[in-house]
Amino acid sequence: MNDDHFMSIALRLAEKNLGNVAPNPAVGCVIVKDGTIVSEGYTGIGGRPHAEVVALQNAKDSTHGATIYITLEPCCHHGVTGPCTAKIIKASIKRVVIATIDPDSRVSGRGMKALKEAGIEVEQGIMQKEAKELNVGFFTTKELHRPFIACKVATTLDGKIATFTGDSKWITSENTRNWVHELRTKYDAIMIGSNTLINDDPLLTCRLPGLGSRSPIRLIIDSQGRLKEEHNIAKTADKVITWVITNKEVEKKIKNINYLVVNSSNAGKVCLKDMALKLVSEIGITRLLVEGGGVLITELLKCNLIDRLIICRSGKILGNDATPFVGDLGIQFINNCYQFKKTKIIEFSEDIVEVWDRSS
Repeated sequence: MNDDHFMSIALRLAEKNLGNVAPNPAVGCVIVKDGTIVSEGYTGIGGRPHAEVVALQNAKDSTHGATIYITLEPCCHHGVTGPCTAKIIKASIKRVVIATIDPDSRVSGRGMKALKEAGIEVEQGIMQKEAKELNVGFFTTKELHRPFIACKVATTLDGKIATFTGDSKWITSENTRNWVHELRTKYDAIMIGSNTLINDDPLLTCRLPGLGSRSPIRLIIDSQGRLKEEHNIAKTADKVITWVITNKEVEKKIKNINYLVVNSSNAGKVCLKDMALKLVSEIGITRLLVEGGGVLITELLKCNLIDRLIICRSGKILGNDATPFVGDLGIQFINNCYQFKKTKIIEFSEDIVEVWDRSS
């Protein structure tokens, strides 16, 4: 029996509803008996039902003496549904293989303890790194009480996002842009600032065939009321959940638009740190994809709120008078720079995608 093999299947299952389960984690589960998979399950949309519940129900009478592979420690507390540990014990599972411990303080080792006390063999740590990466948003919310924040930028070879006239369509190829649409489905929400709203009038949806329903929640930082009814985002707010984030009460609200009021920064703008906390506490967002311009990215950097940079780089060069993707940071010495480490490279025929994670 190859534990890595079955856990890798569970991880692929977990990814199926990633971006649609917040604030819960995306979990995958595989039940194996005599070396054969007898059942599978993954977290349902909205976080229910749990992966273990689905797999156990599908397995019916094939669980006695079986091994169950779960990408996250099963819950042991009484929430909306009963504890998954109790269901595993009742099913006469012989062995439980867990990728990683649940960081939720209500679980965090207690699930494993309950299983062991019931006489079940428990092993933890199989493909732990991959499991934590899959649910990096969930882990970030438990540790920092804010979402995992990734910034996607389409840039030229010399790091520009638009010409000096503001033209930016298109810097990258159609293949790369399609990849970005698929990327959006893996995030709970997508965010822009009001400058991108005015300059690009985007839809911020996933427009790949069959994935339209997987468009993430749309967030617009707009403290000046620049969003109007004629903008594409406002016109489609009846189809995709949309929030405006502001630092003041809005008197004239747009139909189908939700409003989140946060504290003001010292400059009188939206306080990004307060916003990040409220995205979790008020909306339940764990994974946030930022597709804003240089102003928003620069301010997020200054607040140490960027966990990942996803740079889609083309072979084009625009020159010094074009718009850079990061503005002035006031850094005098190299030792004071913002440091990221390269974690992944994806090559397309015309472009390259670089994934950079913030160095701890």
